[in-house]
Amino acid sequence: MKAFTIDQLEAINLNYEHPARYGVIGNPVTHSLSPQLHQPALDKLGENARYVRVQVESGEVEKAFDQMFAAGFRGINVTVPHKLEALSACHDVDPAARIMGAVNTIVFDEQGRRKGFNTDGPGFARAIREEFGVDLGDLRVMIIGAGGGAGRAIATQCALENCSQLILVNRTVEKITTMKKELLELENLEILEGPRDRIETIALSSPHLKEAMGASDLIINTTSVGLKTTDGTPFSTSWIEPHHLVYDTIYNPERTQLLREAQIQGARVANGLSLLIHQGALSLEYWLGKIAPIDQMRAGVKNALRG
Repeated sequence: MKAFTIDQLEAINLNYEHPARYGVIGNPVTHSLSPQLHQPALDKLGENARYVRVQVESGEVEKAFDQMFAAGFRGINVTVPHKLEALSACHDVDPAARIMGAVNTIVFDEQGRRKGFNTDGPGFARAIREEFGVDLGDLRVMIIGAGGGAGRAIATQCALENCSQLILVNRTVEKITTMKKELLELENLEILEGPRDRIETIALSSPHLKEAMGASDLIINTTSVGLKTTDGTPFSTSWIEPHHLVYDTIYNPERTQLLREAQIQGARVANGLSLLIHQGALSLEYWLGKIAPIDQMRAGVKNALRG
């Protein structure tokens, strides 16, 4: 079955050899690659468990959590549009997830109490280390589309890791102005005080964007520009230089127009597949307390994308 509904949870384990213990909720959710990511890992670790998709309507997240725990679930991933609602439905929230303003991973304790985590930020840090062999905290970072959910999670992680420079770029500056103030309130950022702001905000249309990009090491696209094969790029790629690292959080298509043109400019590039894998691996580690088998997770997703 592509996805269950919460009304089907009571019978979710009928006629199945392995019980459903983990899953992803969303609306829509049938497109989610989370089962292809997590099931190979659960199998490799010898867990007697299935990973399934569950369709949940807005306003029913807390009800879904209660019913999923009653049905035997012990861990849940949360995708759009439920990450904010899931945060408010948790009994306890990891401090970093609260700063990010959303949760994407739920861990149940034995009494059914829910703790929420956000693995997008830490997963991104792991992805950058894998792709480019450098720690996120050692880079001057520019985030294109910083006002969205992924942009906010990555920006928060950059702040927590004390990046020497963080430039937030968005079409609507008001969103990222508020975010800047929130990030500056983090205790970790005290060492970033200096003669100029280490966290800056720039409109995507600003004439200063080119100069700011030239002074950055890592450029991250968190916008949806590139999802369609007919899409262009979110900014002029003529500004990209050979010293740049360019990361597009989009992983399908494998090479967006942005990544293709950045490569031509001599930059090192990577797509969002590594983020998908590492944020999922962190979820698994929260649930099981075991190291996630990255190779199996990567193979599962790649097979799904080829399929």
